[in-house]
Parts: sequence; structure tokens; C-alpha cells
Amino acid sequence: MEPGEVNAETPPAQIRAMASAGGFCGTTTGLAPGYVQCNLVVVPEKYASDFAEFCHRNPKPCPLLARSPAPGDTSLPELGVNIDVRTDCPRYRRWESGQLVDEPLDIGDAWGDDFVAFALGCSFSFEEALIADGLEIRNITEGVNVPMYRTDQQCQSAGPFSGQLVVSMRPMTPKNAIRAIQICTRFPSVHGAPVHFGDPSQIGIPDLSTPDFGDPVSVAPGEVPVFWACGVTPQVALEQAKLPLAFTHSPGHMLVTDKTNAGLAIL
Repeated sequence: MEPGEVNAETPPAQIRAMASAGGFCGTTTGLAPGYVQCNLVVVPEKYASDFAEFCHRNPKPCPLLARSPAPGDTSLPELGVNIDVRTDCPRYRRWESGQLVDEPLDIGDAWGDDFVAFALGCSFSFEEALIADGLEIRNITEGVNVPMYRTDQQCQSAGPFSGQLVVSMRPMTPKNAIRAIQICTRFPSVHGAPVHFGDPSQIGIPDLSTPDFGDPVSVAPGEVPVFWACGVTPQVALEQAKLPLAFTHSPGHMLVTDKTNAGLAIL
């Protein structure tokens, strides 16, 4: 099955099954409306406590939703039935000594009984709430991955984990930006309210047309860029930590879960 055969009507369990079988390796933007998508980080047990503390100290970019029940366990029962973190993302990243060395379709061959997986909240969840309120999400309109940028803002370190905050950007009119802030405040477990809007140079971004991850999107006259803390931040932390071996999802290739976005909202 080709990646294009997956659409917004495809159930989460089927998306995972197709990814696991190698039949879907595309980005998950706009897929499985109503369901939580997660960033994934996998580290050896030796570093798991420090990474959990890194998430605790940096809840905006690293909102922790679930972790492996035990080292070596490939399930995440809090997020869905039969989830297998080794195969159910459409694409992964392999990190060795802080260097990105490969982007495999699964990590089954490299899995060890000391690995611990962490699932972090993703901006795709709050995008649904924005769309439901009538706000346009430009990357979805243009059919591309959301643009993501390294900033000059430093995260709070924990053990070997440190680094710069990564943000995702969606252009909006000032009126819609204010509305987006109001809406996203209700979703702290998926990055919450934006961390900045307006002049990107104020957070160390020199050029919106060249994102560090994802794809550029158009910014219309009268619009301002709106920036949210992004779950790619742990990948920067892994660069700094230089662990012998670690894995993440590839940006935009999320773990699609059975958990509903509505369950994350704080009213």
C-alpha cells in the first residue's frame, strides 16, 4: 500500500499497522482527527531517569504522556491497544554519540531489553482544536510538514540532557493569534499556549524560509508568525547528551495513538 492511500478517515490502529508493515512511511499531519499523536524518544535505562527529569523541567516542549511500563517493554498501554514502539511510527531516527546516523522505518533489529520509550504530546493535537474554531493551519492547507526552528532559548538541563528550545510555527493574523493563545492554553499536555509571536529574531530565528526541520510555509501580508514549543526539542537534547545509542521519531512522523484529543483538554 502506498503512503498516499492513508487519509484522514484511516483509524489510528490501521495507521500503526500499515507503518509496522512498511506500507506507510509518510508524515502524519492531518491524519486521525480526534486522536492524540505523540513524539517518541527511546533511551537506555541508564539515562531514563535523567530524561524523565528533563521532561519535568521543560514541560512546554516535552509534555510527557506515557513511558514504557518496564525496560524493554515495547508497549504503551496508556495510549492504545497493541502499540509497538519499535515499528508503529512511520519513520524513526537513530542517534549514535549525538549524531544522526540513519532514518529507518523501524527499530526492531536494534531493540534492547534495557530500552525505555517516552511518548510526548504533539502539536498536531491542538491543531485540531484550532481548525474546529475556524482557524487555518497553513502547513495543512499547503500539504507540507510544519516548519520547525532552533531558537536561542536554553532548556533547563537534567543529567546529560540540555540544549536549545525548538519551536514550530504557524502564521496567523494578529486577531487569530490571540484566539489561538486562548484555545491552546486549554491543552498544556500538548505544548499549551504559544511561547512567542511576531519578530522571529527575538528568539534567535534569522530566516523563516529556512526551517531547521520540516518545510517552509507562506506568510501572507498582515500575518505574524506564531511559535509553539516543539517536541523535536528532545532531539537537540540527544545531540548534546551524546548517548551511545538512542532513537526518536523522524520529525512529522508521529506515533498515532488511540487516546482522544478531547481527553487532554482542561476546561
